[in-house]
Amino acid sequence: MKKIAVLGSTGSIGTQTLEVVRTNKDIEITALAAGRNVELLEQQIREFRPKLAAVWEEEAAGRLRESVRDLDVKIVSGMDGLIEVCTEPSAEIVVTAIVGMLGIRPTIAAMEAGKDIALANKETLVTAGHLIMPLAEKMGVRILPVDSEHSAVFQCLNGEGGSRIHKILLTASGGPFRGRTREQMRQIQVEDALKHPNWTMGRKITIDSSTMVNKGLEVMEAKWLFGVTMDQVQVVVQPQSIIHSMVEFEDGAVIAQLGTPDMKLPIQYALYYPERRFLPGERLDFTKFGQITFEAPDYENFRGLALAREAGVRGGSLPTVFNAANELAVARFLDRKISYLAITDMIEAAMRQHKVIDNPSVDEILAAEQETYDYLNSCNF
Repeated sequence: MKKIAVLGSTGSIGTQTLEVVRTNKDIEITALAAGRNVELLEQQIREFRPKLAAVWEEEAAGRLRESVRDLDVKIVSGMDGLIEVCTEPSAEIVVTAIVGMLGIRPTIAAMEAGKDIALANKETLVTAGHLIMPLAEKMGVRILPVDSEHSAVFQCLNGEGGSRIHKILLTASGGPFRGRTREQMRQIQVEDALKHPNWTMGRKITIDSSTMVNKGLEVMEAKWLFGVTMDQVQVVVQPQSIIHSMVEFEDGAVIAQLGTPDMKLPIQYALYYPERRFLPGERLDFTKFGQITFEAPDYENFRGLALAREAGVRGGSLPTVFNAANELAVARFLDRKISYLAITDMIEAAMRQHKVIDNPSVDEILAAEQETYDYLNSCNF
């Protein structure tokens, strides 16, 4: 039996991870962690019988302890609880499906405990890649990408040995507003931005996909995962979401990974790597779609992508500011407190006022995050 812990078990990636577990029957869930969805977490505890479960708030943890008092499970809370889940002794792999920079400390703790990481928490590498990748090498643990695009690159590199990457081609659907100008996006409402044309995801990442900020975060993540420069990562808009990403090698050969837009494939691949297993679901039928099309990304109207590239090239603490500003801005937009275009306005304002720290420590990363929140909370958008 393969034993795993899941951080963010009630979110989109977490629930799909548990679907993979149900299908395969040979994975044991040793620990689960969720944010505030105590009801769903209780259902998961009753189904998968982990030894340990965590929620963020102690009050919610108290309610959960009461509701599962008939089971042999320890309930913990807060950052200490997340770290306890990630270091649960019997777990071999930790699926980090939590959203945001909250995942940095638990991921580091898991690696220091010798756990492989199935990484769905892109913010960890975006903000702390200079700490995470050396630590993975030092501890001899694997970082297995769960994002569909990074999994695609990982699959394209499999078996290539020492072949040098010339370029990574990260594909993007373009989101629901592909082809629109900023003026045409001025009146966009929450409901509009939550209608992704191809993928079913959580609310925050769906908004990020619509602004192309998510693709910018993925570019920064790819830099660290695959040891390339920002200039070696090119975004290509592929509206059908059939090609999930490509790698161009130094001899000019390009290898692509194709499939239906289903996150269970990269999740299962990460959990069983290097083994491939049967995965139920829809298959590509090349006779039923006439063409696969490509476009250049629109950096002018989707400014989040351009700002992400700027942050990634400068490095240091600037990617943290980019990410923190976006997290706050998206939360405000979802709460209908700012306009859609104000999301990138907030990101740019935070980046312009920040004094970059080179090679920041974890404490300095978290301080930069708080500084960004404090600055933006003092502004009107």
